[in-house]
Parts: sequence; structure tokens; C-alpha cells
Amino acid sequence: MFGLVNGLAAQGRLSDAEERFRRENNAWYEANFTNPVTVDPTVYDRSINPRAAAWFKLSAGHLMQRMSGYLSILAAHDVECMRLESTDPGRIIYEDNEQVVVVPHVTG
Repeated sequence: MFGLVNGLAAQGRLSDAEERFRRENNAWYEANFTNPVTVDPTVYDRSINPRAAAWFKLSAGHLMQRMSGYLSILAAHDVECMRLESTDPGRIIYEDNEQVVVVPHVTG
């Protein structure tokens, strides 16, 4: 979700209020949980880890509380998204107490 909202911001598509929300909440997340890139700069490198995506663990409910604002921004810009839960979202390439980053399993 961060990437989607940040992408809208980079395109200059956010209202002043949406941009203020994005900045304030991105700063809160930066201060309150580990950005995997600070541990492994290659974690989202598409040539090394294609389609890598972060998943919050169920135990990280405190981090999920701010997601509704991000969802509202995406809905206002007709960006579809959905909440997914999985016990096996893919090959884990990064893990800490609150999240995993995985490369999805290849299907089909």
C-alpha cells in the first residue's frame, strides 16, 4: 500500500489533505517499524527478487491501525486493492518481528 500511495504522490495526484496524511503517516511508520531496505538494500531489487512484497504479520495489529487512511486514498483514486491473509505467501527473503517480505510462489 505504501508503494501505491507513494506512486500517486510522485505523479502529483494527491490532494493537499491526502499528501499531508501520506507524509505524516509515512513518517510514523518510518519511526515505528523497520524498513526492510535498511537491512537488505536488495530486498526489492526486481532482478534479484521479482515481485517481492511485504506482508504484515497478524501480531502486528498496531501497524495495521493506520491502513484505513491509505485505503481511503487508494479508493478515491480508483486504485483497487484487497486485504490478503496467507500462511504461505511465498519464499521469505526478509523477516522481522512484524513483517515478512516474500517472493510469491510461481503458479501455473
